[in-house]
Amino acid sequence: MAGETRAQDIGSILSDISASLMKKRLREQIWKYLEDHDLARFPRPVYNRIPNFAGAEEAASRIRKLAEFSKAEVVKVNPDSPQMHVRRIVLEDGKTLLMPTPRLSGGFLRLESKRIEGGIRKAFSISGAFKFGRKIALSEIPNIDLIVAGSVAVSLKGGRIGKGEGYSEMEYGILRERKLVDDDVKVATTIHDSQVVGSFPLEKHDIPVDHILTPTRSYETHTVIPKPKGIYWELVTEEMLHKMPILEEVRKSQLK
Repeated sequence: MAGETRAQDIGSILSDISASLMKKRLREQIWKYLEDHDLARFPRPVYNRIPNFAGAEEAASRIRKLAEFSKAEVVKVNPDSPQMHVRRIVLEDGKTLLMPTPRLSGGFLRLESKRIEGGIRKAFSISGAFKFGRKIALSEIPNIDLIVAGSVAVSLKGGRIGKGEGYSEMEYGILRERKLVDDDVKVATTIHDSQVVGSFPLEKHDIPVDHILTPTRSYETHTVIPKPKGIYWELVTEEMLHKMPILEEVRKSQLK
C-alpha cells in the first residue's frame, strides 16, 4: 500500500512538471506571435509579461455586456497594462475597484470614483491607482462580486495561463482564505483573439476563467475546471513570504 501511495505521489509530481513545461512553451509561443505580428503594445517587449495587445480597449468594452458586471458592486482587476481599460470602466460605472499592487508587494488598493478628486481620468493607471487609491488592511478587503484576471493564454474550456509567477493565484487564494469569494464568483479575462488556444494541462492552483473577452468576440466557457479552494501553502516559499508580506499576514491570521 505504501509503495502504491508513493507511486501515485511520483506520478502527480511528474504530471505537475509536465504541465509546467507545456505551459512555459505555450507562453513563449504566444509572446513571440504577438511580437512577430506587431500585435503587442506598450510596454514592449511583452516577454515575461501579461501582454498588452492591439484591441485591448475593445475587448475591455465587452465587460459591460456581462450580467455579472452589471450586478457587481466590487470588481477586482489585475494591475497589468491590458486591463487598464477594464479598470477605467469599473470606475466610470461607479463601482468599487480592488486592485492588487504589482507583485502583491503592497497588498491591495481600493478605489471609488466618488472619492477621486478631479475625475477618474488618471486613476486607473498603476501610478494613478497609487495616487488616488487607498491601501487597505487585510481585514478591510470587501467581498468581491467579479474578478478580472490578465492572461497569456486561455482555452475555450476555461483553462488559463498567466505569466508564470503565480501572483493571480496568490491573490485569489488570499480572497478565498478570507471567504471573500467562492465558487460562484465569476472570473473574466480580456485577451487578444490569437491568445485563445486549444486545451492544455493545468495544475491544482490554476484559476479557470468563466468569460473570455477579445476585441471581436465574447465567450462563456461554462468551465467545469474546479477553482482553487485557497492558498496551497506547500507551494509558498520563504522568499515569497518575504516579497509578499500579506501572505505571512494571512498565515498568522489562521493561527489565531
